[in-house]
Amino acid sequence: MRLGLSVPAGFAISTAACRAFLRDGRFPAGFDQELDSAIARLATSRVSVRSGAAVSMPGMMDTILDVDVRGGITEAVAAVFASWNTPRAQTYRMLHAMPDDPGTAVVVQTMVYGDRDNCSGSGVAFSRDPATGEPVPYGEVAFGHRGDHVVSGTALTRPLADLAAWAPGVWAELTPALRMLERHYRDVCHVEFTVEAGRLWFLQVRPGGLVGRAAVRVAVDLADEGIISRAAAVGRITSEDVRLAQVRRIAGGADILVRGIGASPGVVTGRVATSAESAVRMAGQNATTNDTATRTTARKTATSDTPTHATARKTATSDTPTHATARKAATADTPTHATAGKAATSDTPPHATARKTATSDTPTHATAGKAATGDTPPRSFGQNAQTYDTGAIILVRPFTSPLDVRGLAVSAGVVTARGGPASHAAVVARAMGMPAVVSASGLRVDADSGRVLAGGRIVAEGTTITIDGTSGEVAVGFAHVVPDGGGPDLDRLLGWADLLRGPT
Repeated sequence: MRLGLSVPAGFAISTAACRAFLRDGRFPAGFDQELDSAIARLATSRVSVRSGAAVSMPGMMDTILDVDVRGGITEAVAAVFASWNTPRAQTYRMLHAMPDDPGTAVVVQTMVYGDRDNCSGSGVAFSRDPATGEPVPYGEVAFGHRGDHVVSGTALTRPLADLAAWAPGVWAELTPALRMLERHYRDVCHVEFTVEAGRLWFLQVRPGGLVGRAAVRVAVDLADEGIISRAAAVGRITSEDVRLAQVRRIAGGADILVRGIGASPGVVTGRVATSAESAVRMAGQNATTNDTATRTTARKTATSDTPTHATARKTATSDTPTHATARKAATADTPTHATAGKAATSDTPPHATARKTATSDTPTHATAGKAATGDTPPRSFGQNAQTYDTGAIILVRPFTSPLDVRGLAVSAGVVTARGGPASHAAVVARAMGMPAVVSASGLRVDADSGRVLAGGRIVAEGTTITIDGTSGEVAVGFAHVVPDGGGPDLDRLLGWADLLRGPT
């Protein structure tokens, strides 16, 4: 509230209470009385109950909406606490090298309704384009829908800019608020909001989670605008961002199946899986095949240093911090800016310092990201593969939800028919550093028969495709790729890094 934004009245429950609940199977002593007192101060009959973990785990934790405070709030808080240990949340933390012990805070807010009437809706907004870093508001809005429908990708959304015509007053309030939040937290912000009967409410604010070229552009732009220093800009960019900034693109002449919106950079080739279960099964087959090949090779020669595909995704070298592991979980009991200025009390956002500086381990601009561009598909390993990996899996879904996390965990890329750059699939893909294409209109996924239909063509599960998470293209088979360079922003940032490093 100190930023002057409209935030539904609410309160936060600390991670200490969560840890006690998970350890003992019950709330700590005195919890019920404190909860009753906090609810009484709200003076409302319906609330939303959301997680407030120190580090965002998009879509992994339970959110419970429209709860009757007279009989359901205690059970709702318990359900959110318990969701910290669901298989999907545990898998996500394992993939991101996040500790299991911090637990989650819970944010309880007065319920506001995006489906109340024709002047209501819900949306998500980035203060800058998450795909490019361009300094324009970007996001999605669904008129007449609740926010969970927007994030999941189940609702038909419209570009955020359509708010200007649908609700000019809301647009006039939202855009300066995004700029103010960005200056306050000194980073791109990802905002969830609801419009109820024409009034704008801010629900949550979190770091934008940009990667690659978008992250580089934003760091440089924020330094140019005087919001952060050049040293801070360099410190935010990891060697993984540098690599992804020198992204490759699908070359002309590819057999394009469908075009969507590029939501996470990179090019990867792999086999189609139409469900999370299929992806896990196919990954198991890959692991069995690779294990057999490895054991056969080991009997002949025990000198190979090449990791198998089954283990390459888990290998993280100390010299190359990935974007996913650079954001270490904080253990503070107060959730980080979970309610747009109510829970946050520090002007320095945790995510501004969490990204580690790539110094001597950062490749120089002259040598980083050099690519083989021949027509013979080379073998590559692990997620973020920007050439070819015939053992890789690409999850193709109508949209993704937390139930798909096991499939996403074993996939090297994701394609969805619905949802935009703020959807569950897009946010998780950027956090995991894998290429993603969303909103591939004309794409139909029939998981029951294991088929994908687009443009009058049928693509069976297991078919090889190539996706470009920058251009949004999905091609059948192996597609020739070409380097696209790092751009002037990367040149400038690496120049700053050289100056800060000093003479060698």
